[in-house]
Amino acid sequence: MTTVLVANGPNLGRLGSREPEKYGTTTFDEIAALCMQWGSEHGLEAVVRQTDDEAELVHWMHRAVDDGWHVVLNPAAFTHYEYALRDACALVTGAGLTLMEIHLTNPHAREEFRHTSVISGVATGVIAGLGVDSYRLALDAIGSRA
Repeated sequence: MTTVLVANGPNLGRLGSREPEKYGTTTFDEIAALCMQWGSEHGLEAVVRQTDDEAELVHWMHRAVDDGWHVVLNPAAFTHYEYALRDACALVTGAGLTLMEIHLTNPHAREEFRHTSVISGVATGVIAGLGVDSYRLALDAIGSRA
């Protein structure tokens, strides 16, 4: 079975209660369960994680490379300035693995500082602005390529 790491950055553990008008009311635990379900529909094992720590995300990208895991990454606020995470993501795609960058909201429709992603340039694809469906579509894309 192909494994996909679904990695989530800072503050996403607060989904469901954090700014529901922007991010919806689905909790992180509900998203994790949905990702596991959607992954299994494609014969994928989705390993879902969340951290507020950039170093931990970097280590997860390294492990994905070492273990041959594809990645769905919601880098959250790290999208805009975390170059160490960007470099770790480049290792994922450089290893021939798929890395889908996703966002619940459309960063281009928000504050100007959110318009730039340092991750997008090394990602296989980017899905943004479709809420929880962003995760499903990313898993669909990996499932069709795996």
